[in-house]
Amino acid sequence: MCGIVGYIGNKQAYPILVNGLKRLEYRGYDSAGISLLNKELKIYKKRGKVCDLEDHVAKEDITGNIGIGHTRWATHGEPNDINAHPHVSMNGHFVLIHNGIIENYSRLKERLKDRGYEFNTETDTEVLANLIEYIYIKGNVSAEIAVRLALSKVVGAYGLAIICRDEPDKLIAARKGSPLVIGVGKGEYYIASDATPIVEHTKSVIYLNDDDVAILGRDGLTLKTIKNDQLTPKVQKIDLDIGEIEKNGFDHFMLKEIFEQPRSILDTFRGRVSLDKNEIHLGGLHYVMPKLIDAKRIIIIGCGTSWHAGLVGEYLIEDLARIPVEVEYASEFRYRNPVINEDDIVIAISQSGETADTLAAIRLAKQAGATVLGICNVVGSSIPRETHGGVYTHAGPEIGVASTKAFTAQVTVLAMIAMSLGYQKKILDNETYSKLISELHDIPAKIEKILTNNDEYLRVSDLYKDATNFLYLGRGYLYPVALEGALKLKEISYIHAEGYPAAEMKHGPIALIDEKMPVVVVATKDKSYEKIVSNIQEVKARKGIVIAVVNEGDKTIESMADHVLEIPETREELSALLTVIPLQLLSYHIAVLRSCNVDQPRNLAKSVTVE
Repeated sequence: MCGIVGYIGNKQAYPILVNGLKRLEYRGYDSAGISLLNKELKIYKKRGKVCDLEDHVAKEDITGNIGIGHTRWATHGEPNDINAHPHVSMNGHFVLIHNGIIENYSRLKERLKDRGYEFNTETDTEVLANLIEYIYIKGNVSAEIAVRLALSKVVGAYGLAIICRDEPDKLIAARKGSPLVIGVGKGEYYIASDATPIVEHTKSVIYLNDDDVAILGRDGLTLKTIKNDQLTPKVQKIDLDIGEIEKNGFDHFMLKEIFEQPRSILDTFRGRVSLDKNEIHLGGLHYVMPKLIDAKRIIIIGCGTSWHAGLVGEYLIEDLARIPVEVEYASEFRYRNPVINEDDIVIAISQSGETADTLAAIRLAKQAGATVLGICNVVGSSIPRETHGGVYTHAGPEIGVASTKAFTAQVTVLAMIAMSLGYQKKILDNETYSKLISELHDIPAKIEKILTNNDEYLRVSDLYKDATNFLYLGRGYLYPVALEGALKLKEISYIHAEGYPAAEMKHGPIALIDEKMPVVVVATKDKSYEKIVSNIQEVKARKGIVIAVVNEGDKTIESMADHVLEIPETREELSALLTVIPLQLLSYHIAVLRSCNVDQPRNLAKSVTVE
């Protein structure tokens, strides 16, 4: 959620911090702040956007070669100037920024009050700053020891960057449950929540693990555990280009990412699917493939859009490989005492690889003895490191909060898994397997064709931008697409929308339909086509407005619907990859026409790293 950036070196820190915070704006936030050390600590923070912070410091002293910056998404305490990070300890020895939640902060706060500490904010972070300072003064220890001892008393999650006024040549970072990456330069180091603020400065990074504490100085880096065990830093190279995290002429990141889907899907199956050899090779599943083939049950877990992708995966795996699949919200799975067997396969899906509920669900499944696999976009993130195997999606950075290319990349991976399993289990014959591989190869070109109709999506969007409710309907593989279309609309335009199986319309939603209700029906030609045509007729009989996603040349539905959005034909198993594109574009254009902040919708964060 919150964004963290830090710097220590010979350069001026302020430009690095501010530009880094701008790179992290996609994560969602309501205030921003920085602290700089140049003989004395300076703290500047402001409710609002990073640009508001820039205006706030326009006439202030912003010199210093060491500093930390933060964008806050409020948890404890309302979003205002006082609760914004960084937070300083009562006696001014420490200043820190924090992503996460200190669960036992209330008890720690009362103990510190008993020892004379006063508090100016409502945050759990100020409690941690004062706890570190109390140990530092009372124990007469170094800043590093004070941090490690304080963290041993903390229950919860944190990503931290800390400056000690008395040790001006050090910057301390620590992680538990909230991602942090260290950028390694020449005589300088960077701290960030993810690699996006770092990539323009260095491609060498160290990913911190839970309970890691990094002590950064201009002359080197020391990595330890909270318990003072010495660690050897593992420096990795990131494969990320600065152009991938810029808009490149598009008005919004979301639109750019919608238009990137032909490439992101191609990159996801490139080198894994061979048309010439008629084979699928998923290297990350090599060692667990025998378990997958023999699996009696697969459980897919995810949140939000990843959960919708998992529903498509359920249809794919059960259809093509005949293995029972259950799809669970990670947040429910981890709390409801699920039945997990040692021969179960659990597939965790997450764009960021840092989703807190999904990580917790993974650990629960591993404790029960299940084999856990990951489908993830961010190399080096927590989920790939904690699973027994998995597949990266290679969608590239997704900056827009509303996931688009992440969904289609995840579905592409699930399709490859299902196809491979079905073939190896001899459920798919050579001809069907070959046709599926060939059709997957054709998907990027077909999406390119859909994107040429962008003006039509804008025209339809303009007609219904003022609607207060939308209903989305689909059957079979297209039911999860209806759910995803409704989610996209509500996320970025703030219009209430619901996705439903079309067959369930008569069990409630039909009561909502009148001449003011737009109903988006995903109605391509598949085995449920005649049924979906009947559903459209039922909507029209009640004067509902029908916006239908159909195959090219479908005259039957065109004669009934108010609007048709045509897409090329594909196999039913891969239909989600095409049908979701018009729904993404409708949501985008409606949100823009309503003057909504498309890339940073209110109250939402890109990666939910706290509960």
